[in-house]
Amino acid sequence: MKRNSNAILGMFVFVVVFTSNVRGAETAKDDVMPQMDSIRFSGLSGEEAARAITMPPGFRATLFAAEPNVMQPISFAIDHRGRLWVAEAYEYPRRAPEGEGRDRILILEDTDGDGAFDKRTVFMEHLNLISGLEVGFGGVWIGAAPYLMFIPDRNGDDVPDNPGEILLDGWDFTADTHETLNTFTWGPDGWLYGCHGVFCPSNVGKPGTPRGERQWVDAAVWRYHPTRHTFEVFAEGASNQWGIDFDDYGQCFIEACVIPHLWHMIQGARYQRQGGQHYSVSMDEIQRNASHIDSRSGKPVFPYFYDDIKTIGDHVHWVGNKGPHAGNSRSDSAGGGHAHAGMMVYLGDSWPEEYRGKLFMNNIHGQRMNMDSVERQGSGFVGRHGADFLVFNDQWSQALNMRYDQNGSVYVIDWYDKNQCHHRNVDGHDRSNGRIYKIVYGTTQWTPVDLQKATDEELVQFQTHRNEWHVRHARQILHERGANPKVHASLAAILETDPEITHKLNALLSLHVTGGLTEDFAIGLLSHSNEFIRSWAIQCLAESKDVSKAALKEFERLASSDPSPVVRRYLASALQRIPVENRWNTLGALVAHAEDASDHNLPLLYWYAAEGSVGTDLTKAIQLMGQSKIPRIREFIARRLASARSVARN
Repeated sequence: MKRNSNAILGMFVFVVVFTSNVRGAETAKDDVMPQMDSIRFSGLSGEEAARAITMPPGFRATLFAAEPNVMQPISFAIDHRGRLWVAEAYEYPRRAPEGEGRDRILILEDTDGDGAFDKRTVFMEHLNLISGLEVGFGGVWIGAAPYLMFIPDRNGDDVPDNPGEILLDGWDFTADTHETLNTFTWGPDGWLYGCHGVFCPSNVGKPGTPRGERQWVDAAVWRYHPTRHTFEVFAEGASNQWGIDFDDYGQCFIEACVIPHLWHMIQGARYQRQGGQHYSVSMDEIQRNASHIDSRSGKPVFPYFYDDIKTIGDHVHWVGNKGPHAGNSRSDSAGGGHAHAGMMVYLGDSWPEEYRGKLFMNNIHGQRMNMDSVERQGSGFVGRHGADFLVFNDQWSQALNMRYDQNGSVYVIDWYDKNQCHHRNVDGHDRSNGRIYKIVYGTTQWTPVDLQKATDEELVQFQTHRNEWHVRHARQILHERGANPKVHASLAAILETDPEITHKLNALLSLHVTGGLTEDFAIGLLSHSNEFIRSWAIQCLAESKDVSKAALKEFERLASSDPSPVVRRYLASALQRIPVENRWNTLGALVAHAEDASDHNLPLLYWYAAEGSVGTDLTKAIQLMGQSKIPRIREFIARRLASARSVARN
């Protein structure tokens, strides 16, 4: 590899027009931009690159793997044994002809705990345009547009049982393939979650599904259930998101590029987009808005959003007021620039307490790892700018994601390429590079682990573990093993008697995924003293979209009298999952909360829940307008009714 201290960052011009509520964004006085950032190194060897990383005192970085043993690492997962499954993307940015793909999946294992791999297995080859990877339920989940696939390995011998199954197709592979389905992770509710970017128009369904019965996806967080095999858009909007994670209360966060970077993703919400139109996110919504299908693309445009939710960040990571791209390679003082990849909410147990719950994301043009903190505000959060956690000091570094392991140490995959901007030139990337670093604090020791060997009761007790790695893997294995009355009894005991709310919540979610959360049990939890227990009980009751009359009556009670804006947020999300004719009473109680008028999320979430109902019943819509103590809701109802009358006249 040649050393090149003058590597030139690729740049492209993109005009972005947006309005946002970014608070305290750094700008350069009188439009004077800072000088170009000075970066010490470029084109380093793997060992040199690891030594060049600067971090807070007490942390150290080791080179876990590098070329030629790993190249073009685009996605990775850590399995129940602490092994790394790594996707190598040789075909990016263009899909190869069918049958000619060179992408592959490696398994890298450190068997002696020295911080570097010593066992390497090629699990699968000849994949094509791979971008997402996760492990679980007896196999590997792969995103490789146009497919979401499952490759089984039921006996765990690290050899595929067969070529696998195409679960979904229709993911676009001809537009901006740097933003197709990516960064898979298991959610706290047992669904497989992933991201999707804004300029990659996908129309997703099971193989053979007619075009009119498919779900449009662009700019989204989506999810797929591993046993029911159902697919949903969880939240719509944002930009080229390439990173997703959850905090210890099950709250979803992503990073984005070009537009502001930090987003709290809420089920059923719509967020500021970098470009393009908002769209219908369910078949019910598509059918209600059938007259708004784009005739050329087939996109089911959703015209009645009226406004979208903005970033929770009170800052951006670029300088100046000339737009995000103008800050490329000049934004050292603000955090490095607009391009981000990867999201980790650190919930390990070996880093100092000050890092727990912080949000980490890699900054491509800034060659660093940004760190933000979130503070509770109303129904959601506000994101504060933290000190950059890590600086690579290497112009070629392009870290794409990071995850913590069974010991709380963190692995970081680095694409490592002189070119730092996406383009369609297949020869524009150096295919010979790739790095994986391991970040360890203090004297943290590596310990072997295999949670599949744990008993059911041991897996239950892991729901109280300080390291979320154990919590999540144990919950997933319990999910795989299925319903077990003894497991349900033990989880219920934690939920009822453990003093820690996060332990109770872990038990609740494990009951849910293992089939132990009956409707009666969940309805009982709607009177729990903790707002997150009540909130998650709401989401679990509405998951199947078949909400009983008893549960709906409780929703109405909570909407009227519950003091928590978080509970009301979950109610607004749940309402979008039930028939529009059954929403009115709960809607009326929600919009009567005048205190929610200035909340970051609630007025718009209430509207997203109300729009379908308002569009179908004029009399009840007018009644809802009279009930509302939130000015924006009254405005939006009036606009929606006016649009309906206009359509009727035409």
